[in-house]
Amino acid sequence: MNCSATVIRRAAEELRIEGALDAYPNVDGVAAFAHGTGCGMAATGEGFGALQRVLAGHAGHPNVAAALCVGLGCEVMQIARMKQGLGEAARFHGLTIQETGGTRATIDAIKARVREMLPEVNRATRAPAPLSALAIGLQCGGSDGLSGVTANPALGVACDMLAAQGASVVLSETSEIYGAERLLLDRVARPELADRLLAQIRWWEDYCARNGGSMDNNPSPGNKAGGLTTILEKSLGAVAKAGSSPLNDVLAYGAPITAPGLSFMDTPGYDPVSVTGQIAGGAQLIVFTTGRGSAFGSKPAPTIKLATNDRLYVAMPDDMDLNCGDVLSQGVSLEAKAREIVALIVATASGQVTKSEALGLGDNEFVPWQIGAVM
Repeated sequence: MNCSATVIRRAAEELRIEGALDAYPNVDGVAAFAHGTGCGMAATGEGFGALQRVLAGHAGHPNVAAALCVGLGCEVMQIARMKQGLGEAARFHGLTIQETGGTRATIDAIKARVREMLPEVNRATRAPAPLSALAIGLQCGGSDGLSGVTANPALGVACDMLAAQGASVVLSETSEIYGAERLLLDRVARPELADRLLAQIRWWEDYCARNGGSMDNNPSPGNKAGGLTTILEKSLGAVAKAGSSPLNDVLAYGAPITAPGLSFMDTPGYDPVSVTGQIAGGAQLIVFTTGRGSAFGSKPAPTIKLATNDRLYVAMPDDMDLNCGDVLSQGVSLEAKAREIVALIVATASGQVTKSEALGLGDNEFVPWQIGAVM
């Protein structure tokens, strides 16, 4: 919870400074997932359930070798309650500041616990795996008028290729499919999935109305400067990321991704919150298209960023992993570009470092969706 944010960040930083990982080449890092909630909330309901799924999903994530959850001790999101649901299967450890003896004692206890974990974690090694073992989150941010022409449809073709091999791909951002939901409803694998997706959209209409917002006014100033003027234009481009394969599941925020092929997860359009939900569901990689530019990165699942236009790829070379602007400028086919995207996904899953990983991004992008009253 928020009261333990400083101690986990301080412990992770001190471990880095002290070179705690120097003797453990198979450990990529110690990440501090601090967030702003965990208390001042109802102990039941949508908000509590969403946070519980996010914390459990990160603790048991395929890219996480062990998780140490730190609380204050008196918060609503209790460590003991979480442990009952997670147990040893999630490599779960927990402690509280109140029981440990305060701030400095807790920092030292965290460091000692991590040092105990490192020898076992370091035994992990890479092994061959099929594409069907992958779960990939689809994102777009800073979209422009070319998003629906180059990067998004190319990513959609790549998703069809991956789905044909049994991989899972997850489209999200409910507020950014608004007006184009028919493109998903027309290809649901089962009728009840259409009902669930429509129920999510109705929830969003009510949610926005209660908070003085409008689903029809989603494009940001940057989107508009890039050529997108309405939510329909933005949504049509966003849905293109999902390709043309059947929609096999509709998920709540942070719920486990279990179906092969295409799933849809209910999330906001705000990138950090949306990606946090996808990673909690089990996505091991995020593929993120952008036309205006993005400095986004994520942990423990790395983000691959695709530029929609040549100008952006040249302007932000340290952030963009692949240029899709040549679909328009050089006449590269969507299928050829999709094969480049699939090859990059496989290389990243095999250990190739993405641009956002090289920059160290991802520590501040863990943002659970805070739903409901803050009390």
